[in-house]
Amino acid sequence: MKLSRASRSVRRALTVAASVCFAVIMAVGYVLVDEWLKVDGPESGPAKDTVAVGELAELLAQVTVAPELPMAGYSREQFPHWDVNQPEHGFGPEYAQYSRCTTRDVMMLRDAEGSVRLDPKTCELSVGSDGGWRDEYGFLDRKTGELKPYKWMTESSAVDAEHIVALAEAWRSGAATRDEDTRRRIANDAINLAASDPSANRSKGDQDAANYLPPGKFRCAYVDRYLQIKVKYGLAVDTAEQAALRTAVDDCVRQGGSV
Repeated sequence: MKLSRASRSVRRALTVAASVCFAVIMAVGYVLVDEWLKVDGPESGPAKDTVAVGELAELLAQVTVAPELPMAGYSREQFPHWDVNQPEHGFGPEYAQYSRCTTRDVMMLRDAEGSVRLDPKTCELSVGSDGGWRDEYGFLDRKTGELKPYKWMTESSAVDAEHIVALAEAWRSGAATRDEDTRRRIANDAINLAASDPSANRSKGDQDAANYLPPGKFRCAYVDRYLQIKVKYGLAVDTAEQAALRTAVDDCVRQGGSV
């Protein structure tokens, strides 16, 4: 049966209308999905440390120089961690929704690259196909002395939560005489926490800046954050540490903030 010209026109109009409706529905759907993804939290990414090299020398000048204290009485339990995330820990308002999660959890989200999300209710980390953590400390090959490739880690359990000023070093630098609340803040401070390759973390141990500085691209940011923690909590450096930090600061200033 042949359709009249009017019927064909109506059919064409209905087809066009259906196509337009479908396009509108898809566009709205994309917007809703995009908005749904945004509520999970800030996009994860590595901590972007902008080193103001002009301030490094000022920080170094503020640090007290004194002999290290003995290790008597030290244990990691003297530095309560991991706290639930609170403003005092310094992660910033973009991480305020993670108030049920520990400072380690939030640090893991902050320092991640790619598709890594932290559930603000369960505090579970989920890692997408392009998500993970890239160590920036660097690790020297013991045989060749050359810098090994920066390690890429996709399992959160394979990542260490590194204290830039190690807790034992903080103890020797004056935390032994501070109250427990101050030691708690040192252990949970966002400035003092960084995701790292366990091998790099083990190579550092509890050494101070006289005996360990990252060999990789994180060195200047490390020195900056190390000095910030020392100044913020009134922790001292000994003369060897001061000399090593002065050399590192001079190198960072000369090279514009990067090693």
